[in-house]
Amino acid sequence: MVANILPDEVESFRDHNWRREPERRVDEVLDAEQFIDSVGFCAGLTDSRRPGPSLFIAVCGRRDAHLPRHVQKDHESSLTWVLKDQLMRRGKVFYAKLARGRSTFVSRRLISSFNSIWGIPRQKEKRLLSTDALAILKVMRREWEMGTRDLQRASAITERTKFLKALDELQRTLKVIPGEAVYQPKFTYIWTLAEGRFPEELAVELSRDDALREVARTFLTTAGMTLRGELARVTGLSAPEAGLGNWALVDEKFAVRLASGVYKLTDFHG
Repeated sequence: MVANILPDEVESFRDHNWRREPERRVDEVLDAEQFIDSVGFCAGLTDSRRPGPSLFIAVCGRRDAHLPRHVQKDHESSLTWVLKDQLMRRGKVFYAKLARGRSTFVSRRLISSFNSIWGIPRQKEKRLLSTDALAILKVMRREWEMGTRDLQRASAITERTKFLKALDELQRTLKVIPGEAVYQPKFTYIWTLAEGRFPEELAVELSRDDALREVARTFLTTAGMTLRGELARVTGLSAPEAGLGNWALVDEKFAVRLASGVYKLTDFHG
């Protein structure tokens, strides 16, 4: 029986890889890009109450980082937000609200895997996307870039709640991403087509099984060990799909299964 708690050596392994150490904390955009590339994918503004790597925790440089109630007045939260804007503008990594509406950064090497799992092929868009999402996508493919208010007006979706829901749907399926944040004269996101910014990565065809394996591999590589249900909670995958990814790693001897839902790197050295 394996307890549902990580050994100290695994936590220390994560501290190093997830930048949960003061001497490895992230404080500028190049560091942030390197961090995202090293972990493969991470959350934006989540703290220690949620599993997985996080840009906010990496900015704090400590394992027990908690978001304050008033994030606007907090230096670490503000820095994370500034870095998020810079990362979007530079376009070296993928950023959007992905599975379960979570703001997520993805390295270029994993975009094809995420697209294979959550994306929708162009020939299936009319069948799988909502009418509102299709209306926004039609405008975006004509204009390529557009601010939030102009995009809502051009797509003729008068109800803001419906518009934002459709926009989240397009982010979740890797169709549309925020490309820049503008603060003057009013705050808005400039939206852009994901296929315009990451055409090569989104053109790669990958089987779902291969994509699940690579997502599981990427997480386990920097996590060292994963507990029951952890991969599903971090990624937004269903529990069966997370299991398929982890079992594929066992089959190729990249990981060992310690108990139901518990996997560890075969060559783990904490």
